[in-house]
Amino acid sequence: METMTVERVIDAPIDDVFAWLTTTTNYQRSPLVLRCRLTRRGEGAPYGVGAVRSHLWAIGWLSERITRYEAPYVTEYVVDRSVPPSRHELGRMTFSEVDGGTLVNWTTRAEMSAPLVGAFLTRHLVRPMITGSFRSILNAADKALARPGSRPATTSEQRLDA
Repeated sequence: METMTVERVIDAPIDDVFAWLTTTTNYQRSPLVLRCRLTRRGEGAPYGVGAVRSHLWAIGWLSERITRYEAPYVTEYVVDRSVPPSRHELGRMTFSEVDGGTLVNWTTRAEMSAPLVGAFLTRHLVRPMITGSFRSILNAADKALARPGSRPATTSEQRLDA
């Protein structure tokens, strides 16, 4: 299982950043995301606990279920089905107010389901594709939300676990 994390500061208020990044249809503003839709509404909010999101990204198709929703600080999800097949333990976005806007930390823990070669493919093929997709979505959020005349946002990726 591989843990992948991407962080970015977006020059916008935390409520706006949380709302944008938890509304899955916004992901289509990324060139790496082909289609996203909400297939089941959540409790208390459209993208709240129990919501089901369907994503078609350049890297594959995913059906995600929201398992935690604490606006505007955290949302968590799990991938219930995917093509290509994968095992997924956790998806989490956390949001923190910082100087210059909102720090978004997007973490997922997953691996490709392929006997004998799954870990290798995850580390060398899937990991760069997932982190690249996350960065692309965060770039789209920054472009949509950043205040005029703001400084460029910062991005970093850190490997937490092998």
